[in-house]
Amino acid sequence: MPEIKVVPLGAGQDVGRSCILLSIGGKNIMLDCGMHMGFNDSRRFPDFSYITRSGKLTEHLDCVIISHFHLDHCGALPYMSEMVGFDGPIYMTQPTKAICPILLEDYRKISVERKGETNFFTSAMIKDCMKKVITTNLHQTIQVDNELEIKAYYAGHVLGAAMYHIKVGADSVVYTGDFNMTPDRHLGAAWIDKCRPNMLITESTYATTIRDSKRCRERDFLQKVHECVEKGGKVLIPVFALGRAQELCILLETFWERMNLKVPIYFTLGLTEKANHYYKLFITWTNQKIKETFVKRNMFEFQHIKGFDRNYINNPGPMVVFATPGMLHAGLSLQIFKQWANNEKNMVIMPGYCVAGTVGSQILNGKKKIPIENGGIIDVKLSVQYMSFSAHADAKGIMQLIRHCEPKNVVLVHGEAGKMKFLKEKITQEFGVGCFMPANGQSIRVESKPSISVDMPLNLLKRTMAQKGELSDLLSEKRSKQFHGVLVMSDDKLRIEDPKKVLNDLDIKDHEIRFTSTVSIPPVSMEVLHTQLEKMLSDHSVLLSPDGSILIGSVLLKCSTDEEEEEDLKMLVSWSYQEEELGSTLFHTLKNNFDSLMQL
Repeated sequence: MPEIKVVPLGAGQDVGRSCILLSIGGKNIMLDCGMHMGFNDSRRFPDFSYITRSGKLTEHLDCVIISHFHLDHCGALPYMSEMVGFDGPIYMTQPTKAICPILLEDYRKISVERKGETNFFTSAMIKDCMKKVITTNLHQTIQVDNELEIKAYYAGHVLGAAMYHIKVGADSVVYTGDFNMTPDRHLGAAWIDKCRPNMLITESTYATTIRDSKRCRERDFLQKVHECVEKGGKVLIPVFALGRAQELCILLETFWERMNLKVPIYFTLGLTEKANHYYKLFITWTNQKIKETFVKRNMFEFQHIKGFDRNYINNPGPMVVFATPGMLHAGLSLQIFKQWANNEKNMVIMPGYCVAGTVGSQILNGKKKIPIENGGIIDVKLSVQYMSFSAHADAKGIMQLIRHCEPKNVVLVHGEAGKMKFLKEKITQEFGVGCFMPANGQSIRVESKPSISVDMPLNLLKRTMAQKGELSDLLSEKRSKQFHGVLVMSDDKLRIEDPKKVLNDLDIKDHEIRFTSTVSIPPVSMEVLHTQLEKMLSDHSVLLSPDGSILIGSVLLKCSTDEEEEEDLKMLVSWSYQEEELGSTLFHTLKNNFDSLMQL
């Protein structure tokens, strides 16, 4: 029996270092290739020796798919392709291809030039890696080879983020990457076809969270920022360069304009211009409102938000600063935090998820003394606020996607083990499908039952769909239809044909098979029985013949003895094989549920 195999090299019961190996229909695909922000040693990259201990990965992988530009999904890409060795195709969307090398270069500079790390990819390697990239458009089916095809769908989350539908023959897998089912101020909600895959591999960052109203959250955020700067405090908002940064900038820009505030708002120098450039370039990836107003006013050209210089850190007076990166694990945001942490007037607002081990994660867990490099300690006296403006789907969003997608199995990745376990139970309980949460290096195997496609003439399909439903379908919301036809194989293809057409083509005489049985029922006139059957079978034509027999389609009910001779009536029930369900249902109703029939 063919099977689908999944092995996380990263993001298995963990957030960070997303890298999933998928084997489907004899094809091997790597889904994302990220780094881990909680480690600075060899653990920051996936362990590619799992695939092969010697030689290039090209021989073992058919392609690599990158879902979006966040470093925990693409940060190990140049290391994998240029240092370990992969010459095959790398697929990503156009915005992801444009933004990826910028973030990779920033990551390289921090790691090599500031921290002095060795065994790291170079700027040239980033460029060589990006030459191997093939861009994908939304809803475009791309043939990787004769058997493997992929299709990208809008994922929300960040500019250019995509979910991928991967198909080999009749088997298919959907990989979500990071996605958001709720539209925000600059991006739309994730959307995918009802593709009913064999497997859905989904992120589960917020597996146990159901977020409150977005409007309430925004009001709370603005209120806290306003209160802090009114008291003369400084507000640090650690963000990643693209995504939540633009969302919160639009929010503060609108509020500052409305309130006529003069307190300076700063953004990491250079990144605002870059972000603005890419949002202009890829305006079709934003939400409908921004697309409609873009000609009159570009929402990303901020009047109140200026570029930040490191010399401003110790400036007196209130200010609001957006600084990268978002988890306080390095860079300018950590530098500012060190300077402002010991003042009670100041505030840090963490707007998204923080990986375990980062400074952001530690302060959210309430730590007041944070050890840093070179043996130093950060004394945390400032106010620490967490407000989830994260662009990940919450538990409700994940369940919504599963309900829409209708997968046969679900694999949870990119989440914490305890929260995954809770969500896994909910998924199994509500949808009755297999649900797995593999750890890194653990294999998941799911059998894929082969499906056989059969063609059918349109006129036969229309005729069958026009017929009234069977008895068992009457109470069903999704009424199924039973097709009667002859299965014909021709030129290695299967099709269902109308039996009359096949008989005519083969010059064979039509024979009718009928089932006949007799059942004893209490004395009743055929007129009364006819009335009760009309009530029971309101969707069918129930006819009373002059000879006293009752006809329902091909089903015949006839009294087989004289009513005065016997205490009970002998009722003959006869039906054709095409109406087996209707005939047998009537027979069993007369035999076992006659009293109930008479009480209708």
